[in-house]
Amino acid sequence: MSLRDRQRADTRQRIQRQALRLFTDRGYDATTVNGVAAAAGVSAMTVYRNFPTKEDLVLYDDFDQLTAATIAELPATGSLTDRIGRTVVTILDLVATTEHDLLLARLRLMISTPALQARHLDSQFRLQEAFVNAIGPSQEYGARAAASAVLGVTHTALLRWAADDGEPDLADLFREAFTATFGHAP
Repeated sequence: MSLRDRQRADTRQRIQRQALRLFTDRGYDATTVNGVAAAAGVSAMTVYRNFPTKEDLVLYDDFDQLTAATIAELPATGSLTDRIGRTVVTILDLVATTEHDLLLARLRLMISTPALQARHLDSQFRLQEAFVNAIGPSQEYGARAAASAVLGVTHTALLRWAADDGEPDLADLFREAFTATFGHAP
């Protein structure tokens, strides 16, 4: 990653963290993009350049790219649900340890804000597409079905994790939900 790319990523992360802090402290509807810009020390135009909508300030993540890279690195063994499940466990382990507070704040906002609940489905669709594209066109239908099922299990684990204030191990919650659904661990 070039210096310029790292600076952009740092700016994006700073903006998002400030937005989440303000949304949590003041409420989603009471927080303006101008307020986020001021808190992050950037212009409103910089906020919009990085996050085209207010919802994107909460929902934006790199999970679709991370998903594609992770599933490509893991062994292509087992059923599609098992492959996708192993990918999700790897990502949850990484995110829950490196970005625990950010993920928890995002989840709480998604759960409690009606405008974000609907847009959350868009991010689920992007993740599904990332799995389908990484697995390949020859298995497109099966990959789509498996990804949808595993993402439903993931959603269940994330809701429980958020309800429990991010205390239990997120990957363990996912494994528990996966096992309850598919009869075995990923």
